[in-house]
Amino acid sequence: MPWPAALLPLAADVPDAPASVKEAQESVTEAASFIEQNWATWLGIGLRILLIVVIAAALRSVVRKALTKLINRMNTSAEAVEGTALGGLLVNAERRRQRSEAIGSVLRSVASFLILGTAALMVLAALKIDLAPLLASAGVAGVAIGFGARNLVTDFLSGVFMIMEDQYGVGDKIDAGVASGEVIEVGLRVTKLRGDNGEIWYVRNGEIKRIGNLSQGWATAMVDVQVKPTESLTRIREVVQDVADTLAKESPWDERLWGPVEVLGLDEVLLASMTVKVSAKTMPGKQFAVERELRWRIKEAFDSAGIRIIGGLPAGEDEEEPAADASAAVAPPSALANPVSPQSLATAPIPPPSGPRITK
Repeated sequence: MPWPAALLPLAADVPDAPASVKEAQESVTEAASFIEQNWATWLGIGLRILLIVVIAAALRSVVRKALTKLINRMNTSAEAVEGTALGGLLVNAERRRQRSEAIGSVLRSVASFLILGTAALMVLAALKIDLAPLLASAGVAGVAIGFGARNLVTDFLSGVFMIMEDQYGVGDKIDAGVASGEVIEVGLRVTKLRGDNGEIWYVRNGEIKRIGNLSQGWATAMVDVQVKPTESLTRIREVVQDVADTLAKESPWDERLWGPVEVLGLDEVLLASMTVKVSAKTMPGKQFAVERELRWRIKEAFDSAGIRIIGGLPAGEDEEEPAADASAAVAPPSALANPVSPQSLATAPIPPPSGPRITK
């Protein structure tokens, strides 16, 4: 069956079979020659990149394990003072754990960033990529970010040094200047405080210029007792000492008192009163409770001993009524009481004329 003329291919459309095979052979030959010439270079680059990745991963793992062991050693270095009252407060287990976790997290993150960043730059250098523009752009971006986020960087660095120096921890009562209260959470950027009225303060670590930790070491309870200046100081000392001895033997005050209650002496002497200062060393944060209890017991002991306290009276005794002022019923002196005084003469009526009166 003959094909229609319209369906027959033109002579120009039929490829030259020998020419196509020759071009394909030349292409394959060139590709093989290119691979043969560069396979060693590619293999070297691949092995170099693989070696860099393996070394970086191994170094990162070793550094992280070393940092973990170091943090654990720091966490257990204070066990020598465990078991004592002061050591239990200064070396709180939960506080040590949070502090070590925060420090370990920061150090591990910094180590991972440095190692992996250096490995990435080495891989790019192995691929014959020019790092100068990249480093210049990164430097400019770093400067811009540093200026824009300087407060964030300040907060972060302040938090790192605060945690490393163990300035305060969870459960401590601190005075941070801008706010005060009990620490309920410590972060690298923000410290969370619970105020005395129950409010929660979020304080940026970079804003804290000074810190007063009221929960470390010990505290002092100070009580001022104002009495009459006619009272016997020896008797006052004996009564206060009896109160202190009784307080130190009762629970829970025997644990809250870390030293004897001392009568420091006269703090102030006035015409109508004198002030006796009483002091005691207490557990941190318990000084206010000890002060209130001391005031309560000293007041009761003074009432029983008949010692007068300014602002109150001993039981069963009434204050004498002041004598009435006799001059209160006497009228004040007046110039009108003297009939010859100018004031009295000015108030006298004008006498009528003595001569004849003229009328219309």
